[in-house]
Amino acid sequence: MVIDYTKLQEFIGKAVNEWGAAEGALITFIGDRLGLFKAMAGAGELTPEELAKKTGTHPRIIKEWLSGQAAGGFVTYNRNNDKYTLPEEHAFALTDENSPAYVAGFYQSIVSLFKDEEKLLRHLRLGKVLDGEIIIRTYLRAQRDSSDLTMLLI
Repeated sequence: MVIDYTKLQEFIGKAVNEWGAAEGALITFIGDRLGLFKAMAGAGELTPEELAKKTGTHPRIIKEWLSGQAAGGFVTYNRNNDKYTLPEEHAFALTDENSPAYVAGFYQSIVSLFKDEEKLLRHLRLGKVLDGEIIIRTYLRAQRDSSDLTMLLI
């Protein structure tokens, strides 16, 4: 076997990007489920301690979550005062279920696919076509939580 290390490096880069995307989706889902985005919406700059107090969560974990969200561009970080902000446009897409740009439901759908991992594997091993249950459940969740996003993107 002859390995082209340039191609290998490109592939490893793609894999690492996918890992980051998967982790990013999970921490965004967590932020939605714990009400972190809603607590930040319109609140201005917050320290991890302030956000933790507003949401009944632990400041150390919230600091890690905020750092990940800042790295992903979901929140902004002010290094001068160690505070984080959820920009209004991001809040519109992450917290307002009536917004045509609401995207939080799609994160719930992505996470639900991992919950159905065993069922997906069983279908693939047996050569069964997915009966639609997983796909339909995921689609309906996304439709319910992000019904107008498709119209916004068209």
